Amino acid sequence: MSKVVSPKEVARALTELWSPRVVGELDDAYVKVAKVHGSLEAWHSHDNEDEMFFILKGRLRIEMQGGPVDLEEGQMFIVPKGVRHNPVADDECHVMLIER
Repeated sequence: MSKVVSPKEVARALTELWSPRVVGELDDAYVKVAKVHGSLEAWHSHDNEDEMFFILKGRLRIEMQGGPVDLEEGQMFIVPKGVRHNPVADDECHVMLIER
């Protein structure tokens, strides 16, 4: 049975940075939330999956080979599979991710 979850509340309560927590599953994908600040400092790609970023609070810049994407609260962006990227938050940011 499903339960009601507030991604904003879960993200607000997190104490660790860059450590996503699973808050739900959707078919074969996980819904995660994370609290981030600074840079992940690891350019990476996902060979077999897209990655969706939805900003719950703050701002996030996703550095990519083709140029950065800047996101504000309420906005989302999907990084296509195979695209190298590095998320950066100049200030604390809460993000919801959907990925396999």
